[in-house]
Amino acid sequence: MVRLPFDDEHAPLYSVGQVADMLDVQQAFLRRLDEHDVVRPSRSSGGQRRYSRHEIGAVQDAVRLVGEGMSLVAVRRIFELEQQVRELKAELARERATRAARGE
Repeated sequence: MVRLPFDDEHAPLYSVGQVADMLDVQQAFLRRLDEHDVVRPSRSSGGQRRYSRHEIGAVQDAVRLVGEGMSLVAVRRIFELEQQVRELKAELARERATRAARGE
């Protein structure tokens, strides 16, 4: 079965304007998220920002956090910490699987 780009949540398919319309935010806000390294979308060959469904989810989270009073620097740090937690959980799962395979 062939996977189409829209099947891949990480495929950069959506323009700034499309995402702004979807989430009811200003395009300038999306550019600020990129400039502050909060959400870094891919770039098309012409240099235009292209968002994946995964990045759109991150933008939604950023909108919520900013709405709760967080600065973009704080939102970026929250995202970094969440990524570290995911990585540590994956590492722990691998270690547990290794130990289980050895019968420990």
